[in-house]
Amino acid sequence: MLIGEYEHTLDVKGRLIMPAKLREDIGENFIVTKGLDGCLFGFSKTEWANFEEKLKSLPLTNKNARDFVRFFLSGAIECEIDKQGRFLIASNLREYAELEKEVVIIGVGTRIEFWDKSKWKKYNSSENVSADEIAENMTMLGI
Repeated sequence: MLIGEYEHTLDVKGRLIMPAKLREDIGENFIVTKGLDGCLFGFSKTEWANFEEKLKSLPLTNKNARDFVRFFLSGAIECEIDKQGRFLIASNLREYAELEKEVVIIGVGTRIEFWDKSKWKKYNSSENVSADEIAENMTMLGI
């Protein structure tokens, strides 16, 4: 399971170190794509295949479904971890997520997310995220 929060720095070539604790679960080759909330999503090959199957099942006749599929698939790239534990994030994805130097990598179960550190701090602040509000809203999801 992909869990935890890690901070790393992008090098001048746009490479990032994959934390060793996440490397085993994500694999040496994995997929990175545009994510929601202004971050990037990273999927193991197995989880990506599961996600792709869900995308394929969406109705082609529904514009929202087409937009959703385009959003995730158009920016997706396969990444490979090198011997130093680094991988390259494509410039278009770095630009989308506004990744410049300091990056926070978080594990969220079946995927990882890559956040610009300042954006993550703002998103994760008590002004934006309230544990009580989240808990109240979980009842709508049956939790």
